[in-house]
Amino acid sequence: MPSTYSFDVVSEVNMQEVDNAVNQAKKEIDQRYDFKGSKTEIELKDEEIKILSDDEYKLKAVVEILKAKLIKRGISPKALDLGKVENASMGAARQIAKIVKGISKEKAKDIVAEIKGSKVKAQAQIMENQVRVSSKDKDDLQAVITLLKSKDFGIDLQFTNYR
Repeated sequence: MPSTYSFDVVSEVNMQEVDNAVNQAKKEIDQRYDFKGSKTEIELKDEEIKILSDDEYKLKAVVEILKAKLIKRGISPKALDLGKVENASMGAARQIAKIVKGISKEKAKDIVAEIKGSKVKAQAQIMENQVRVSSKDKDDLQAVITLLKSKDFGIDLQFTNYR
């Protein structure tokens, strides 16, 4: 038996599922009556989604459709970092949504501070874009997972490499 157990706290996004969600959103927009005759585009490039529509109201509707499709595909809406709404040509509205992958240093520090403040006998260390939590007792690791699930860090967290 190992002397210590560990798991990694990560924030990963399956880009294939994001691509599928964007394509489903495009199909729904093409079929919806309220978008007939409007110039509405949604496009996935690299790690960001560009959304363009006739006005801000339709833009918000497109974002809601996209979020619904992401949820159906098992991706948290927290994986989207929505930029501010910009004015495009001819009164149109544009918004860029970046896909959040990995845990930033600031969020990782918040996670480590939360674990240390909980008085659970577990050590947390930041490793690039993830946090490794280790302990001698599996029950302590379970307590840390429960603690982190109960808090909102603004990103979607997954727990991997549990050993």
